[in-house]
Amino acid sequence: MRLEYFQMIDKVLALDLEARTLKSANVVPEQSPIFEGHFPGHPLLPGVLLFEIMAQSCGMLLLRLHNFDRMAFLASVDKGKLRTFVTPGQTIEVHAELVHDGSGYARLKAEGRVEGKLVCNAEVTLKTMPFPAPELRGYLLSTAERIGMPMACPDTDGAAAPLGKLAHV
Repeated sequence: MRLEYFQMIDKVLALDLEARTLKSANVVPEQSPIFEGHFPGHPLLPGVLLFEIMAQSCGMLLLRLHNFDRMAFLASVDKGKLRTFVTPGQTIEVHAELVHDGSGYARLKAEGRVEGKLVCNAEVTLKTMPFPAPELRGYLLSTAERIGMPMACPDTDGAAAPLGKLAHV
């Protein structure tokens, strides 16, 4: 996790295109300038970053479901709950699930857990639209590769289908 660059996802642990779910691992760094002010002597990951981790996990799921043909922008976080503190060194596993996708908006549910204990959850709405710049699509594709996003799915004969041949959800 690189907090200063808003790169929250370290690894995709699981992706199920049929179930429309993604599970990510996100390791809170031991050191970050953010902890200098939040809070001296008692460093805590800011709650807004827990929501960002869930939103990014939802966004990566939606990008993958859309074959990286459309960008996902955060529109709202509803029913968000922060249940306990998250500290440096902990790993947050986020489970994201698509609930609805249509009319340019997608609704997802997300929850974050540390060592199996629920630490945060929310309903996330993302606006989908064409990429505003080709560089952004390229950046997100390289991010997907860096975090281990599966970029092919089994074809009917068991071979991997290239990204461009996957069906849109």
